Amino acid sequence: MAYAYYNRLTRAQQRIYRQSDAVTSVPLPGTASLRPLVAELTEALASGERLRTQAATLGLLASLSGHLGVSPLRAGVLATRPARRWGELHGLYTPPRQGRPARVTLWMRTARRHDIVKPKTFVRTLLHELGHYLDYALLKLGGSFHTRGFFKRESFLVRLLYPSLEAESPPPSRPKLQ
Repeated sequence: MAYAYYNRLTRAQQRIYRQSDAVTSVPLPGTASLRPLVAELTEALASGERLRTQAATLGLLASLSGHLGVSPLRAGVLATRPARRWGELHGLYTPPRQGRPARVTLWMRTARRHDIVKPKTFVRTLLHELGHYLDYALLKLGGSFHTRGFFKRESFLVRLLYPSLEAESPPPSRPKLQ
């Protein structure tokens, strides 16, 4: 079942859409070695230091790119999200053009209250924008659409790299009955 905008796409775009929809995960070996980089990123974000957050973001992207066998993706981390009537912009993927490499832009503070973005939201946004890049660089789709497959790939990466606290912590011990 395709999203409503599918019918407005050209036939070539519909083919790309269907290809994207069919892929629900990406091969990512060595995820355990990437989790400390995610922790470093969340610590940098919590510090409120933009340049530290950008450096940690670039480090994670470089490692992810290496694990996935694609060229590193450039990134910029800016302070406060832009907002309009439709809402706040969380992240932006810019494809390569005129000799400029692909790039993602992320914002580390909310538009209205200027609060630091929740770590999992920031990481999810980063992986979402990385997903657009992977549609071109890894999957060779020739386009990137928000398909169910795209969102499943995003969630797949989030679960691998940012497991819930419940999954990381052992279950609470129960007193023994006598």
